[in-house]
Amino acid sequence: MPTDSGTPSSPFLERKLSTILSADVAEFSRLMSEDEEQTLRTFRGHKKIFEALVATHRGRVFNTAGDAILAEFPSAVEAVRCATDIQSALRTRNDQLPPNRQVRFRIGINLGDVMVQGQDLLGDGVNVAARLQTAAEPGGICISGSVHDQIRNKLSMTFQSLGERAYKNIAQPVRTFSVVEAENGAPLPSPNLAATNKPVLLVSGVGVALLLLLGGGYWAYTHGAASSAPAAQNAPSVPVTQSVAPAAAPANAQQFVATPPPAEPVTPAPSSKQGASVAAAPKAPRPARETPPATPAGASATVVSPGAGTGPYDGVFEGPVCFEETPREARRCFHGLGVVSGKQIKGQWPMGQDTGVTMFLEGEVSTEGDIKMEMHSERSDGSRIITANFTGWIHDRQFDAQGKLRMGRPATIRWHKSTQVSGAN
Repeated sequence: MPTDSGTPSSPFLERKLSTILSADVAEFSRLMSEDEEQTLRTFRGHKKIFEALVATHRGRVFNTAGDAILAEFPSAVEAVRCATDIQSALRTRNDQLPPNRQVRFRIGINLGDVMVQGQDLLGDGVNVAARLQTAAEPGGICISGSVHDQIRNKLSMTFQSLGERAYKNIAQPVRTFSVVEAENGAPLPSPNLAATNKPVLLVSGVGVALLLLLGGGYWAYTHGAASSAPAAQNAPSVPVTQSVAPAAAPANAQQFVATPPPAEPVTPAPSSKQGASVAAAPKAPRPARETPPATPAGASATVVSPGAGTGPYDGVFEGPVCFEETPREARRCFHGLGVVSGKQIKGQWPMGQDTGVTMFLEGEVSTEGDIKMEMHSERSDGSRIITANFTGWIHDRQFDAQGKLRMGRPATIRWHKSTQVSGAN
């Protein structure tokens, strides 16, 4: 029944499910205070490109206020594609300006239920998108968990989990993800993440059971070693596989702060357990290149099968992998690790929680400690995202390598030896 104003009345508000993109200019107040006219000219040029790309991806701008822009999309996939296209196009325009005069948008995207009021949209679905953009870096994109769930197997992008975050005036914490890399491989600015998750080696169920058993055996060995009598020199030798336990470090941190290598582990007294024989001998001074005594095969069950052969550098190395600064991108680091066994080095670790992306490392180590290896990331379907080739060397418990990504961006690795693979002779 129409009201006096001619507008149909209804006891219910119209609602719908939409993907909302919220964008806001970083440091807009500073830019305006320094040069209002130039800032407005730059902003208007950016806004035209912004609106054209929204229309290209079948979206619509439904609200603007000052430097803020709100857009609606019927598809989460199109909304995220549009956001990466916007940041790429505006970055090209910004590169023509001095760094302190660049007009850079932060973008947040949320999929949620919204209320319709004429051409405008209201409700938590819109508010969450607006809060998400505050978590993004200038020139970057943050998305909610609801968007990530819709696009994770549909877009060739890399995402970083920022965990559940509490936002002002939002009742429930929001699962938040940063878009780290666009479909064309171009990196995007992402927040520094002081994560406490430990990097882990991906293992099968059998591998987990084996590591638990061996870890218990190693504990019993170290606690009983002091009272054990040395075994005879000619006793039969039984190889022992030691579980690998990487030291705690921030996983996938955008700005990794390297910690000093741990102190040299104290070698326990020899034990006659299981007929193993070890001759006690004084430690020789460490040469320029580390050459510890040869040990039987027994690296991580995750990457090297028993009996694969050993070398003088066997052990677990871990620390930062850094994509170096370029004219367009800031330096970005994350945590990585590799297991050396004989002439091989391998590694495998997840790139954050719920990303579905795994990093793989594989290469060769010469008897002199020279390294040649490849590192690449894969999605759950096996398709590759980033590939980099490295060369370097191992010396004094340090692992140093330099390389380049496919697009030419320099990369560096500086790891320290965390856990040495050992056994019985």
